[in-house]
Amino acid sequence: MAKQKASSKPVVGLVQMSCAPDPAKNLKKAISRIGEAARRGATIVCLQELFKSQYFCQTEDTGLFALAEPIPGETTKALAKVARQHKVVLVSSLFERRAAGVYHNTAVIFDQDGSVVGKYRKMHIPDDPLYYEKFYFTPGDLGFKVHQTSRGNCGVLVCWDQWFPEAARLTALQGAQLLFYPTAIGWLPGEKTEMNLAQHSAWETAQRAHAIANGVFVVAVNRVGIEGQLQFWGQSFVADPFGRILAKASAEAEETLLVECDLSLIEQTRQNWPFLRDRRIDAYAPLTQRLIEP
Repeated sequence: MAKQKASSKPVVGLVQMSCAPDPAKNLKKAISRIGEAARRGATIVCLQELFKSQYFCQTEDTGLFALAEPIPGETTKALAKVARQHKVVLVSSLFERRAAGVYHNTAVIFDQDGSVVGKYRKMHIPDDPLYYEKFYFTPGDLGFKVHQTSRGNCGVLVCWDQWFPEAARLTALQGAQLLFYPTAIGWLPGEKTEMNLAQHSAWETAQRAHAIANGVFVVAVNRVGIEGQLQFWGQSFVADPFGRILAKASAEAEETLLVECDLSLIEQTRQNWPFLRDRRIDAYAPLTQRLIEP
């Protein structure tokens, strides 16, 4: 298990953006918003999933592989520079070109000196209407991990990962204090308001449950605005280890949300809710099976 740092109160900045067709404009906006968050006191900043482009997985088009880039590359160089300039830990999400025909949805984590402390390749890849990610992304092969930064132990998962309790648990067991979920999720066209609200509630509830079950902070950063056929629902939020929502961004507007996270609450909560203590690890082997036949 990663060594837990002394109690501190990092201020997390959630950059909720709308995205234009031009990746250069989106990168410029993200860099500006990182600076804004830092000037307001953020010590950790998280960008939304695939922030450099509009959400391109709504169609299957080989031409869109041109959006992918190597890691390290020019974008990671620019992000390292802004992390170092503003002395913030930075969680970013990129379309990685690993090799010809092998692409990943990858998060890169920078420390406040601009150094790369780790990366995570999205493990769970959806294939749903308007979310045709299996066409673009190879499933991650780096596993679940914690990234030790100067501001705390950060676990990073990506969007569809947020529905899987196993991912949150395995990351928390390695000592993560904050779970970050860069996200791109919205409503499908033609669905009724009642269904839209139910989908959003399920999304939020699932992540609050990860915070409770693992005694950690959960940070979900979604995009906002209309792109193609999707209306992204924003509402980026932070939940504390008790599952309480500390702050939530707008459903429609761009916003840079700042939230202080008192890491001492992790131990306080776990002392009263010792879920990690009471796990029956001797009985969980069947979890590695797809289904358990009767």
